[in-house]
Amino acid sequence: MSSFDAIENKMQAVGLSAAAINAFRHSVQVLESKQSMLIPEGDIVPAEGVAAWEQLVAVTPAAEADLLAQSVLIKLNGGLGTSMGLQKAKSLLEIKPSVTFLDLIVSQVKSLRAAAGYPVNLLLMNSFSTSEDTMAHLARYAEDGFAAPEKVEMIQNRVPKLLTDTLAPVSYPANPELEWCPPGHGDIYPALLGSGWLDKLLAAGVKYAFVSNSDNLGAQMDTRFLRWFAESGAPFVMEVTRRTEADKKGGHLAMRAADGQPILREIAQCPAEDVPAFQDIDKHRYFNTNNLWIRLDSLRDFLAVNNGVLPLPVICNRKTVDPRDAASPAVYQLETAMGAAIQCFPGARAVCVPRSRFFPVKTCSDLLLLRSDAVEISCDGLMSLAPECGGVAPLVQLDSKLYKLVDSLDSLGVPSLKNVKKLTVTGPHCFADGEPLSGEVTV
Repeated sequence: MSSFDAIENKMQAVGLSAAAINAFRHSVQVLESKQSMLIPEGDIVPAEGVAAWEQLVAVTPAAEADLLAQSVLIKLNGGLGTSMGLQKAKSLLEIKPSVTFLDLIVSQVKSLRAAAGYPVNLLLMNSFSTSEDTMAHLARYAEDGFAAPEKVEMIQNRVPKLLTDTLAPVSYPANPELEWCPPGHGDIYPALLGSGWLDKLLAAGVKYAFVSNSDNLGAQMDTRFLRWFAESGAPFVMEVTRRTEADKKGGHLAMRAADGQPILREIAQCPAEDVPAFQDIDKHRYFNTNNLWIRLDSLRDFLAVNNGVLPLPVICNRKTVDPRDAASPAVYQLETAMGAAIQCFPGARAVCVPRSRFFPVKTCSDLLLLRSDAVEISCDGLMSLAPECGGVAPLVQLDSKLYKLVDSLDSLGVPSLKNVKKLTVTGPHCFADGEPLSGEVTV
């Protein structure tokens, strides 16, 4: 087994913070201890007592200006969207003509600022891969204060890949960049601490953070829920929604049998024999949307008494250092999930939200739906389903081989989907833009 010295030296050499190094030290110690990283079914019980979003916001007035001034909208913006053929930040993907995810995020924040009469904070957690493209795009909003990296950007850390036989950091002179991997979105906590952003926000009087993925257009800061969160006293709230058959492999909410503390279990943490129970959507009814509400002062206090580290569960992925070369050295890639922090905070809660708050774009099927008339975008960047949808988004299933890459949608066209329950495309086709469809359609 390796000492951590070589790992620490490698991380220091590229300028990573003490917070990033200490967080990775925890992950390596978990791996070295050979303790199980799995969460067996016998250690948990299904989540109960999950509050309903609609009931909470129905009786809560909107947050006033002073509460909005104490808030920050944090977007995870480190993904390139390579699975969809993109070579730039995924948030720069066009949803409507000349309108990207990033444009809508800016519109949402500008709307909040107008309501508060105060510059509500936006913070993007970019990666080394997305920073340049993202900041170049934000230059068009320089007059609104979004173009300066020191005002809107936090860089995601990176961590070394470790040789499986020694746990030493791998050396790969053929392509040194492949020696590193992203640490998962659980990196948001050491990134906030190590970058100085946590102290900076708190010093400015910011207490409440709403965190979500930049590709989830449904994740909008709701001012009624902001007030409820501030008044609830909860240090951490996870937005969950009801699982469907399409969500069987996604991380689900549960409770530790020993003490009833809410936890998050990912499929990679599930023993093979428990997979059927993991995928039982009637037993484990809620999955994590990755929309989180965090009390920044509670986060600061927890970090202060735990040597700056949130002891998150570790997900260990075994790969080769060059994913395209099966003969290259075998390595471990260690990562953490930010939602797993729910287990760290006594008093943490989960709230079941409508499906409209979970609208990520992972495939071209998702993108076609967003580009259609089934989704309406307001002038302040807020998304809603067309009234004809009856609150339920149409299910779009495109041929995954023909329509895997974004460019492939150019030849498909964008039909009208607001009256569609399900659209299935199983071969080459060309819709006229706005072509009316209804019910269940297969072409």
